[in-house]
Amino acid sequence: ELIRQGEALKRTEQMVDKMDQDLKTSQKHINSIKSVWGGLVNYFKAKPPESKPEQNGAPEYYANSRLKEAMMSSKEQESKYQESHPNLRKLDNSDNDFNKADFFSSVQRDAYPKNQQLRAYHQKIDNNLDEMSSGLSRLKSLALGLQTEIEEQDDMLDRLTKKVETLDVNIKNTDKKVRQL
Repeated sequence: ELIRQGEALKRTEQMVDKMDQDLKTSQKHINSIKSVWGGLVNYFKAKPPESKPEQNGAPEYYANSRLKEAMMSSKEQESKYQESHPNLRKLDNSDNDFNKADFFSSVQRDAYPKNQQLRAYHQKIDNNLDEMSSGLSRLKSLALGLQTEIEEQDDMLDRLTKKVETLDVNIKNTDKKVRQL
């Protein structure tokens, strides 16, 4: 949604720039109509650079790299997350899924109680904590990407607001001049 809004802001900014360019052209025409001197000045003045038309009518907008990376890593982890999420997987509370070989490694042997049921519960808790940790890190990276994107779009909105205010003043001045003709 944020990327779509960024694209809309970019299109809006380009339309405001086009309107400003059209307004400058209108101002030249008004000067030419007002007096011969205005027409001569416009004739010798450098012509403004022509803006290139957009391809396929849609400008290119690129979300910030931090957000793109977060979204890609989130999509990569999504299938793993769905497989391991307690509400998305089939729960089996039987002791048949207990794999003793996983728990008797030399590193983990001393970390868990000697009682096998307690050991299994501790392992499940550790696995759940690992899943929560990976989910939280995924959320953190998405949040940081969203924050960066929002800050960039906020800057774009500030720029756009200034352009629109200037354009509004110029339109009012041009309207006044046309009414005086």
